[in-house]
Amino acid sequence: MEQYNTNISENVLDFKRQKLKGQLPLREELYGKSAKAAAKVEKNLVHILWILPSSGRYMAVAGRKGHIAVVDMNNMNLVKEIQVREIVRDVVFLHNELFFAAAQKKYPYFYNRDGTELHCSKASSLYFCRSFKFENAQGRTDLMWVNPFNGVVSLGHSGGTVTMWKPTTSALLIKMLYHQGPVSALAFHPNGHLMATTGKECKIKIWDLRKYEVLQTLTGHAKTLDFSQKGLLAVGTGSFAQILGDFSGSHNYSRYMGNSMVKGYQIGKVSFRPYEDVLGIGHSMGWSGILVPRSSEPNFDSWVANPFETSKQRREKEVHSLLDKLLPETIMLNPSKIGTVREAKKKEKPTKQGREAAMEAAVEAIKGFVWKNKTKGRNKPSKKAKKKQELIAHARRPFLDQQLKEEQSLSKKKQKLFEEVELPASLRRFARKKPTA
Repeated sequence: MEQYNTNISENVLDFKRQKLKGQLPLREELYGKSAKAAAKVEKNLVHILWILPSSGRYMAVAGRKGHIAVVDMNNMNLVKEIQVREIVRDVVFLHNELFFAAAQKKYPYFYNRDGTELHCSKASSLYFCRSFKFENAQGRTDLMWVNPFNGVVSLGHSGGTVTMWKPTTSALLIKMLYHQGPVSALAFHPNGHLMATTGKECKIKIWDLRKYEVLQTLTGHAKTLDFSQKGLLAVGTGSFAQILGDFSGSHNYSRYMGNSMVKGYQIGKVSFRPYEDVLGIGHSMGWSGILVPRSSEPNFDSWVANPFETSKQRREKEVHSLLDKLLPETIMLNPSKIGTVREAKKKEKPTKQGREAAMEAAVEAIKGFVWKNKTKGRNKPSKKAKKKQELIAHARRPFLDQQLKEEQSLSKKKQKLFEEVELPASLRRFARKKPTA
């Protein structure tokens, strides 16, 4: 709180004017109250909010001054609360709610549900999102997100580019210029085919990742983005949260509803809760939740995600997930190829030399044919020579027919190409005229 104090009271006795000397203590008391309020706001600032994506039962929040908490959203009970005493840049659950990681001032730290530190990753990156790190030369990287459809990692850079990577290789998969300024936020649609990005030039773009083209461009700035299970897009900036919807299925997003925070609370993060029509908002005085109808799936599959699972069900689910886990090498831009049959390659056309060699081999096979002795009159040398010539011609015929077809198709292409070329006006009178019927 000392950074907000003015410390004027120390020099009150030095003033000679009695009126000013009497007003200063009152103003100093008012400044003290303001300093306490500012310190409280800075202490409670929740700029990171992360809800468990599988079931949505648990939520992790982190503050600027090192406050980390895990909350059970079913009964709103505080599971664990710790203070790390340094800035927390990001927080995320791991494979379940028993473990979470926090990107602190210098390194990412891993904790269990009881708040015990398990590991410290000595990584050079100061930003931790979704457990992946890459060294790249594309500029400063403040954003990292994983596509839920194929597991490909996307990075947002200060130069306006978005790059996509595989965690198993350092080779770059995709690099595209998405904005003219730094990329400030990005989010993926649950189906993995759409991506929303926003830049400092106050534009929000919806991208089709199958064609890598822009479907829609909206005007407005956004500090944070998030898609719901039903495809609604939440946009948070300043003290205002806006929800965009595409109910026609044509990827044309328009305003669905909006919410303004009381007293101008600054929004740090927005996140939809799965299987509940609730949008969580982390702001400068904590976190809040608003109702967003038609934002989530109404029914859940207990074999996929169970918000009411017991400890025994969680252990069984963890074992099954480890047995069914695919190898990291299967992460690719189009995972639908996994399990399909490879298409048969088209046969390559034989070259001229290969065709001549095959024809000569067929002719040599006929020349080396041993003739049987037949009855009198049918075993003459002249008949044998005539029969041999017929067999040789029959063996050469397929090769010669194929060669003739190729020459005809080539001549047609040349003729068509010649006809398509338009001659200048001065040379048209020399052009060959087509015969009239």
